[in-house]
This record gives sequence, C-alpha cells and structure tokens, in this order.
Amino acid sequence: MATKELNTKDARFDTRLSKEQKVFFERAARLGGYRNLTDFVVIAVQEKAKEIISERERIIASQKDSEIFFNAVLNPKAPNNELSKAANEFKALFS
Repeated sequence: MATKELNTKDARFDTRLSKEQKVFFERAARLGGYRNLTDFVVIAVQEKAKEIISERERIIASQKDSEIFFNAVLNPKAPNNELSKAANEFKALFS
C-alpha cells in the first residue's frame, strides 16, 4: 500500500491511550503503509467523520424529500391551464 501522508499541520489534538492501544495502532499504521501513528489516526478519523456526515446528510435529505412529497400529495396545487387542457384532450380521446 502506498505511503499516506498529511498535507498540513494547522492545529493540535492530544489524547491518552493505553500502552496496548498505542502498540496496536502503531502496528496497524505500519501495516497500512502510514508514515506514523499520527498520520494513521488523523486519516482514519477523517474518513470516519466523512462517512458519518455523509450518512447524516442523506438522512436529512431523505426526510426533506419525504416532507416535500407528502406535502404535494396532501396539499396539491390547482392544475394550471396546460394541465387542464391536456386532461380535456385525454378525456376527448376516450369518450
């Protein structure tokens, strides 16, 4: 796997890990081709954050789509002239 690196260092994030966690994460970082533990943690957290945000935005969009759909079904607008004309033409074909 290609080496993965971070582009910038703009802010600091500190955390405490057990020794076992640190060794485990460092092993995963090495096996994954990451430059160091920091790169591994930041990239893994960023990918997970994107996944969570994307999923949540899909849910919100889906809820909004449902509201729009049901509002249109329950509170339909009056047909415009073109739709009324098309309906009359359709009825004329089958009467």
